[in-house]
Amino acid sequence: MTNADTATTTAPDARAERRAKRIAKHLSSFAAQHGGSADGVVEYVGAVATRIVLVGADGAWGDQVAPSYPVGRRAAELAGITLHDSFEGELGLKVRTGPYEWKRMAGIQI
Repeated sequence: MTNADTATTTAPDARAERRAKRIAKHLSSFAAQHGGSADGVVEYVGAVATRIVLVGADGAWGDQVAPSYPVGRRAAELAGITLHDSFEGELGLKVRTGPYEWKRMAGIQI
């Protein structure tokens, strides 16, 4: 194996790790702003993206898009986010909604 072969096989992993670290900064910032910790779910959006849905300790929620499922999971891991298998049950009950969300939901039904 030559140096060129090694660079080719490790470059995508290094790029994915850089992306995960960049996204992890955003996830950590969200957690810090919303009670110091966050729970989340990593969900497929489609063939080219993954959505990380977060719920802060204070019940605020947000999301971040990652280019792939492995990058999303790695970013959550680096940020110390507690991951759940689904957004149902305990995690869903933690979400605190405000007037904006209720207005949007009512507008969809009208």
